[in-house]
Amino acid sequence: MDADWEVEIGGGAPVIEALGPGWIDLRNHPECIDEISEVAALPALGALLLALNGKDSQVWTSKCDVWAPAPETLACYVDLLPVEGIVFAQWQQAKAYCRECVGRMAGIELPNCSVELVVRAAIAGEAEGFGITAYLSSKDAGLGAASALAAGMAAFADALRVLAGSRKAGSKLQ
Repeated sequence: MDADWEVEIGGGAPVIEALGPGWIDLRNHPECIDEISEVAALPALGALLLALNGKDSQVWTSKCDVWAPAPETLACYVDLLPVEGIVFAQWQQAKAYCRECVGRMAGIELPNCSVELVVRAAIAGEAEGFGITAYLSSKDAGLGAASALAAGMAAFADALRVLAGSRKAGSKLQ
């Protein structure tokens, strides 16, 4: 699996606007997963969102989307913010999280999948800071792009779960 990260801040770069209209709090209401229309288009996205918003997760999600950028290709994005502090207070904290996640994904054998983590400015209610947009994509590997992307999503969720487990008890993302 190709995994990389970058920082896009300022100069007209997109901003993660969390807690906006249509946001569903999956961390506290996982039963609302079926209200997310993108999950109907790609059921594996539901599993990813539930994993990312799970009680043991260090992140929560604010938005997502699914699209086909080219024939036999499927992609999605998910905006991630830290549970601790609701946003990363400094971009370097989000960058460190991205680096750890990419490091965990380096040995995953999914040649037709990729993930790119992008550190962005983020606003969550009154809190301003930084968040991460995770772009996941796949190409048809004989199983279909949706099946390949589902495998990539599961690997991404596992990498974040391992990342959370490797942090010492009481440590914070910030």
